[in-house]
Amino acid sequence: MSWIIVDIEADGPIPGDYSMISFGAVVVEPGLERTFYGELRPISEKFVPEALAVSGFTREQTLAFPEPEEVMRRFAAWVAEVGAGRPMFVSDNNGFDWQFINWYFHHFTGANPFGFSSTNLGSLYKGLVGDMSKNFKHLRKTRHTHHPVDDAKGNAEALLAMRDEMELKIRL
Repeated sequence: MSWIIVDIEADGPIPGDYSMISFGAVVVEPGLERTFYGELRPISEKFVPEALAVSGFTREQTLAFPEPEEVMRRFAAWVAEVGAGRPMFVSDNNGFDWQFINWYFHHFTGANPFGFSSTNLGSLYKGLVGDMSKNFKHLRKTRHTHHPVDDAKGNAEALLAMRDEMELKIRL
């Protein structure tokens, strides 16, 4: 099984009505060298300016991004290439990131290579420490910049720290 951390940036709260603007992924392994980054042209006229601003892009910039189908097909090929066995989707804000990735895969490619399951990093940490009020973000090394590859790397570092420092049993 391959553990792949994913982070997305979007211009609104839900897929379909709003657009995923960019996303990053990293294979959880020492070195964190296998990454993917995609920028996607908006699929809707609707956007929330404050949400788009988090990504650091203007609406005009996003309109020049590649078509989503092309990017999602490249991402599916990358997941197939790096995913030994069944790839496992992990993210910090699973309810947000998963809904966009899952919707985009099904809408643009017809299938999600991650299947129907995902893992929320924050919930995993809360269970590991036995405290629902605790947060894992202090385990990140890479600064959280809202560039999705940086953010995915920081979350992967946290998962590795859970394995190495907190005895989380996980096969990489």
